[in-house]
Amino acid sequence: MSSLDLPPSTFGGAAPASGAAAPAGPRPGVTAGLAGSAPEAPGRLGATLTPEQAFAYLRDLDLWRGRRRSELDALDAAALASSDRDAFSRDMLVSMALWKAISDRYDLLEVAFAGGRVGPAELTRVSALVWGRLDVAPGSAAGAIAPSTSGALALSLPEACRLSDAMTSSLRARLSLEPSGAEVGTRLKDVRETVERIRDQVGMTPVGSERDAARTLLVRLEQRLADVTERAKRGADVGGLLAPLEFDASSAERDLIVGAGQRLDDARDAARAAELRRELVARGEAIGLLADQCVAAVTPAPRLGVPDARALGEVPTDPVAVDRYLERLDAVGRALTTAHAAYAEALAEREEVLGLVGALGAQGRAVGVPASDLVALTAPLEQLFRATPTDMRRARALTAALQAYLATWSLPGARPTSGGPR
Repeated sequence: MSSLDLPPSTFGGAAPASGAAAPAGPRPGVTAGLAGSAPEAPGRLGATLTPEQAFAYLRDLDLWRGRRRSELDALDAAALASSDRDAFSRDMLVSMALWKAISDRYDLLEVAFAGGRVGPAELTRVSALVWGRLDVAPGSAAGAIAPSTSGALALSLPEACRLSDAMTSSLRARLSLEPSGAEVGTRLKDVRETVERIRDQVGMTPVGSERDAARTLLVRLEQRLADVTERAKRGADVGGLLAPLEFDASSAERDLIVGAGQRLDDARDAARAAELRRELVARGEAIGLLADQCVAAVTPAPRLGVPDARALGEVPTDPVAVDRYLERLDAVGRALTTAHAAYAEALAEREEVLGLVGALGAQGRAVGVPASDLVALTAPLEQLFRATPTDMRRARALTAALQAYLATWSLPGARPTSGGPR
């Protein structure tokens, strides 16, 4: 496997080596406070990314992911403070669940990209993770957006990001949370960009009544946009017209994105099964790497197998057999989701306990616990965490002992008096 030598980057992976092309700074439209539009995914379904494309996309996606979460937190707070909070609860729940599905896929992409140490096979895996369907936990609110069988969302990562943009824009308009310094011209520009994306979606809608209805909706939005723009040019107050237009445009875009995803999910043919198989193979390999990291870091580690979709054989040609094959692929997807959660939680627990030990040590020093006692209790823990894999049973037990000692120390009469024992 060839390696691209890349220094550390902001998303925990790598930055392009000298001479490699990579965009500098954040994407246009990504500003403080608002996440802006999601970064455009490089390549296309079935095409392999270059290391530079993968790096730039992961960097921008991580920046967008963090800002989108902050924006959703602000919207959630505003929704809770609203007098009509129930009207926003479902959309907020779905938006948060959608963000979680996107964030989980980013984490897998980061593992698969391996800091830029990738060859053709690894880049193919990264591409499959970008363009394959997102995985969600069974019963997740995100699964109601574009339902499929458990363990998968009928949207790719780029589609899910665009849907998140549309839903967040809709919530922002309904809650009137536009930035205080935003100009009408900037908001009109955003609506114009949304209308252009709707035009692209209309072109992908199947010929017939569905496309006719979408085209009629597009024409109405264009007419309303032109009317609001002309009024704004004349200096009129367009606040009462602009917010409903923003809401209707973002809702239309959301519905078209969801419709496109559902049509793709309904196309149960050999080509879809082959693509899903490739995606599950890529997910399995990435989760296998995560499992290896977990086994090397903690003991006892989860003992879940990571299924390999290749064990199902090649995609059959008979349509009925393809349906059964897709059901088996869905079962593999559910098993991969379970394995992913188990290994990620085991690694997260180690970091959580390590942080707790540091906090308890600081607490002990602050309340005057004798240094010799603290050393006696924390030294075994420090030695334990330096060893790999870390024995989490011992770590939990020793941490509990440290907590119990500190709790006892805080009881009346537990501390020695200045005169010493009598």
